[in-house]
This record gives sequence, C-alpha cells and structure tokens, in this order.
Amino acid sequence: MTHWPSGYRQIHFETIDSTNEEARRLATLGDAGPVWITADEQAAGRGRRGRSWSSPKGNLSATLLLNPRRPAAQSTQLSFVSAIAAAEAVGHFAPDADIRVKWPNDVLANSRKICGILLESASAGGEPYFLAIGIGINLAHFPADTEFPAISLASLGVPAPPPRDALTQLAASFAKWYDRWRGEGFGPIREAWLSRAANLGSRIRARMTKEEASGVFEGIDETGALLLRETPERLRTISAGEVFF
Repeated sequence: MTHWPSGYRQIHFETIDSTNEEARRLATLGDAGPVWITADEQAAGRGRRGRSWSSPKGNLSATLLLNPRRPAAQSTQLSFVSAIAAAEAVGHFAPDADIRVKWPNDVLANSRKICGILLESASAGGEPYFLAIGIGINLAHFPADTEFPAISLASLGVPAPPPRDALTQLAASFAKWYDRWRGEGFGPIREAWLSRAANLGSRIRARMTKEEASGVFEGIDETGALLLRETPERLRTISAGEVFF
C-alpha cells in the first residue's frame, strides 16, 4: 500500500480558479511548502503557453508548491522529475498500458497524452522564492479537441481511481525522485526519463516560438534541452518548445 510522503502537506478545494494561482497566493504570504494543492474542479486551469486546461470533476488537478532553493535553471529540471513521477502513478493504475514521457513535460499512454505539467516560478532579489508544479492527469475524462491526441485512464479500460488515490501515488513517487535529484543531481533523473522517452531515435517535429524544425530525437543534454539531429553534420540543441510525432 502506498503511503503519503512525510513532510508534505495537503490543501483541498471543491472549486478554485487555478491550483497554480493558489500556490502563488500562498507563496506571497510566505508559505514555502512543500504542500500539494488540489481541487475537484478548476474554473481557470491553464496549460503551457497560456492555453486553457480542461479540469472536469473526476480528473486530478494538483499543484505542488515548494522552494527547492536552487537556481532557476536547475529548478526547471523538476519538470522531468514530475514527468517520471506522473508516469509511475499512471502506470500503477494501468500496468498494461505503454506509458511514455514526451519532451518537455507530458506523459503519454498508448501514444496519447494523459498528463500535462506546468512549472511556474517567481523570484525576489534574484533568488527564487517559490516554484509551482501543476500536474493534471486525465483519470475519468479527456478532451477531444486537442492538437495532440489525448486519452484517460477510463478510456484505457481500467477503472478511474478517485483523485485522492491518484494524488497519493503521484506524491509518493515525486518525493522519491525529488530526494534523488537533491542528493545526486540531474544525472539519475535524465537516465530515468530517457528510459521512458517516447520516439527516442525516431524523427520528430519540434515547434518553437517562431519556427519549426524536424529531425531525429537523440535525447536530452545535461540541462534537459532537446537534442535534435537535423542532418548528419548538424545536432541542434533546443531549450524550449513542443514536440510532435
């Protein structure tokens, strides 16, 4: 039986604008976490690049507020920690599904998106004072009108767990990998992420703010940037963007 990790608090709402926004509000009041914030429903959930995030009742909408006390560049590595933890949580409930991670911070089940992750942070005087890690997992429902096809646990043919049970699995796995990251750095995280990476060694498209590139996905570097082999002579490093297959 999975137990709630020691040292992590929980706050639950029936309805809220956004769990990430609540993390921001708590941080401005001096709360450094770690605390998991969940809601049955979000009125203004959001994903990457300002997109809205569907948050119907029955899915998991959660944000972890913490202060890793690391430079911002290192703190972004926690998106990979989160993806591994979410992949493990999904795999716990759907052991027969093919669970993969997609750069930079999605989790796929049978090649469809089942989880999205959004990191938001703020700093004061050059020092970060909070990091909000928003994680949404499609347990009972999934949106049908997304550019990258989505899926839910229920549509995989397995019973959708109560969100509180999914949160316990997620929180326990995150705590385990977070401790490794703090103690051993990004190396073990990078290795674990690559072992789950979707389409590694295959051709992909990478969409950046102003352009798109295609090539062979060769992995991620020691910072988490995407390594894209555009030609035999050109290996491109991409720090931010989205990947499509």
